Amino acid sequence: MTFEHAAHPRSLAEDAAQFKQSILPQSRETGDILPPKLPDGAPVTAKGTRFAKSWAHFIAGGLGGMASATLTAPLDVLKTRLQSTYYQQHLVAARAARGLPPIETMSLARSSLLHIRETGEILWQVPKAEGWRALFKGLGPNLIGVVPARAINFYTYGNGKRIISTYFNNSQEAAWVHLCAAASAGIVTGTATNPIWLVKTRLQLDKNNHADGRGRQYKNALDCTMQTLRKEGIPGLYRGLSASYLGVTESTLQWMLYEQMKLYLANREERLANSGRPPTAWDQTVAWTGKVSAAGVAKFVAALITYPHEVVRTRLRQAPLENGHLKYTGLAQCFRLIWKEEGMAALYGGLVPHMLRVVPSAAIMFGTYEGVLQLLGTTSNV
Repeated sequence: MTFEHAAHPRSLAEDAAQFKQSILPQSRETGDILPPKLPDGAPVTAKGTRFAKSWAHFIAGGLGGMASATLTAPLDVLKTRLQSTYYQQHLVAARAARGLPPIETMSLARSSLLHIRETGEILWQVPKAEGWRALFKGLGPNLIGVVPARAINFYTYGNGKRIISTYFNNSQEAAWVHLCAAASAGIVTGTATNPIWLVKTRLQLDKNNHADGRGRQYKNALDCTMQTLRKEGIPGLYRGLSASYLGVTESTLQWMLYEQMKLYLANREERLANSGRPPTAWDQTVAWTGKVSAAGVAKFVAALITYPHEVVRTRLRQAPLENGHLKYTGLAQCFRLIWKEEGMAALYGGLVPHMLRVVPSAAIMFGTYEGVLQLLGTTSNV
């Protein structure tokens, strides 16, 4: 410091102002660093990270998963039970007692109506026989699984899409970008959370009133985990993982459909803005509900196409038989055995409550995700 500088010390306000100017401002929408301009108006070259708000996808996905899982928990319990061997055997016996033919011999319309009726009957009987709390059985481990699973999935997908598009597609979105990002997100999420889903499934299949008079097999989620480790070892916690990987096809298809619908909605808004005409009531309705509806439709189509993997995954996660042996030992063996013993209809067991749950669940989850991202000052677009 020279004597001249010492003779004219700067005030704290001047120091603060200079420090403030030295900080590169950040975009609220994308998190990108905005370079300042030189006195002549030319921008200063400054490269910021494109992932400054990558954590926003983690938070938004977790909150979306928590909201959807809580509101649709009863239908999740019902779906899991209808997918299991015990309830399928119970339904077969009930149909025989009423003089009905096997469901696989019925027409599609008749079997669908029967499935809807049986779904309603079980939904009524569960709280009547076990109390209303039974409709939320497994919600604890479900939330423990859903929140990190959705957080990991949305984080991996959102940032994976940005990385792939940035380095391999000139920062442009495309269907193959969505495909790669969704597949990666599904594999990472399934591997990280499979033990939680296994515990949740076994708790939901654990009945208060067994046919042989025994009580519940598991006291809580921790007891279920410890019993699984003692009897089946660490590999037991990863039963059904192969079916989870097969389920990646569902999440991948869902993400692709959702992104294409979002692109259509964005193009529609652009055309409306360029036309100069005032928006109609329908235009305003589409603007408010477009993304939520797109999420529900995408989930409906994806789930309907890939549903049999849900049944196989539930069967693979069932607890061992009383003799300690496993009825279903692998993905292909499980498919063949269900087809041989119960027919094609069994691969769609629980489809009605599943659709009643996942469609509004997807709308709630994606709507929450997009809303939270906006609150955090970022977006799901590249």
